[in-house]
Formats: sequence, structure tokens, C-alpha cells
Amino acid sequence: MKYVKHIWIVLLTVAIANGQNKEAEQIKKESNNYTYKANKALEDDSFVDAEAEYRKAISKDGENATAKYNLGNAYYQNESYEEAFNRYKQAAEVAMTKAEKHSAYHNMGNVFMKNKEYEKAVAAYKNALRNNPSDDETRYNFALAKEMLEKNPPKEDDKDKKDKDKKEENKEQDKKDQNDKDQKDKNEDKGDKEKDEGGKDDKDKDGKGDQEKDKKKQDDKNDQNKADEKKDDKKQQQQPKPNQLSPQQVKSLLQAMNNAEKKTQDKLNEKKAKGIKVKAEKDW
Repeated sequence: MKYVKHIWIVLLTVAIANGQNKEAEQIKKESNNYTYKANKALEDDSFVDAEAEYRKAISKDGENATAKYNLGNAYYQNESYEEAFNRYKQAAEVAMTKAEKHSAYHNMGNVFMKNKEYEKAVAAYKNALRNNPSDDETRYNFALAKEMLEKNPPKEDDKDKKDKDKKEENKEQDKKDQNDKDQKDKNEDKGDKEKDEGGKDDKDKDGKGDQEKDKKKQDDKNDQNKADEKKDDKKQQQQPKPNQLSPQQVKSLLQAMNNAEKKTQDKLNEKKAKGIKVKAEKDW
């Protein structure tokens, strides 16, 4: 039973696909009929009828590249170049073959040449040659467009010129601001350096002053020490050493010795005046 169910699903899918294909074929057939009628009207120089039939064809099948391309030709012949360009562009977007793409881009280039938009014309012809490099007419138009572009470079419109001028002005202002900032930073760095050097000089001066003060203090201390030493020496010279008589003591001692000697001498002199007894007999 499952096998039968799968068969029914496959048959239903095929039937739907066949139905869709038939519907798509019918749409294409009706679109092609409108295109045929439009071509006939264009041959009879009936632009209005041709435009109407081409629009019907495109409305029926949006993938009808032929109807869009032929309608573009109709607009081009009627000098409606903007409408012609739009239809050529649409044709290039849905074209299935390189030949169709080549023709669409070639005619887009022709529209740009009519409008003297040579830069765009060069780009359009280049795209055409990518799809058919051997087409002599396209190659000629491409060379002509390049020559015209060199002789007539694109002019800037007022808006573009103003935008460009504004951009250049902003660029110059940015450059000026950057230069000002660099100069300011440079000045600040210089000021900081001078400040550091000034601080260093002050510090050196302070240090030198402190050193001079310390040196003066040391010198004063040394002088005081020397003075104290001299004073001590003098004091030591004046003070008697241990077991040593002072000058006053020596003077007193000499005076006492002189007095004693004088007394002794006086006694001797006194004895001589009385006489000394002599013994007759010798002492054994």
C-alpha cells in the first residue's frame, strides 16, 4: 500500500508541473503575440499602437526581453532617450543570451552618446564588448566615445564642486588644527622641560647653599675646636704638673732656704767670735 501511495504522489507532482509548464507556455505565447502586433505597428509608423502592444506584452510576461528591447528602440527613434534607456536596461537584466545582452548595452551606449555622457557611454560599450568582442560597430563606437571623453572631460556640477571645495576646506582645517595641536604639545613639552630644568637649578642652588652652610658650620666648628685646644694648652701650661712646684712655691722655698742659710751663717759667725778650746792631749 505504501508503494501505491508513493506512486500517487509522484503522479500528482508531475501533473502539477505539467500544468504549470503549460500555463507558462501559454503566457509566453500570448506575450509573443502582443510583441508581433507591436512590431507590425512600428513598421507602419504607428508609434502609439506599437507602444501599447509592447506594454501589453511586457505586462503579460515580465521576462520578455524582446518586447522591452524593441520598445526601447521605439522610444529611441522617437527621441525619448530617457524612456529608451530604461527599456534597454530592463532588457539587459532579463536577457538570456549574450547576443541579447550585447545589443542592449550597445544601444544604452548610443543613448549616452546622444546625451553627451561620454564617460557612461564608454562603460556601456565596454559591457557590450564583453558579450561580443568581435562586433565592429561596437568597437568603433567604443573608440569614438573614448576620444570624445578625452576631448570633453566630465564637468563638475555646482553641488559636486561645492562638496569638493567643502571637503578640501575641511581637510585644510583638519591639517591646521593638527599643526596647532602639535605646536601646542611642543610648547607644553618645552615648558615642562624648562620647568624641570629650573627646578633642577633651584635644587642645585639649594643644595649648593646647604653645602656652603654646612662647610661654614664645619669651619666654625674647626675654628672653635682650635681655639679650645689653644686655650687648653695655655691652661695646661699655667697649671702645675703633678709633683711639680709652682713658681710661687719655688719662690717661697728659695726664700725659706735663704733664710735658713742666713741663720746658719749667723751662728757660725757668732762661734768664731768666742773662740774654740784646744785640747792638749790627743784622743785615742
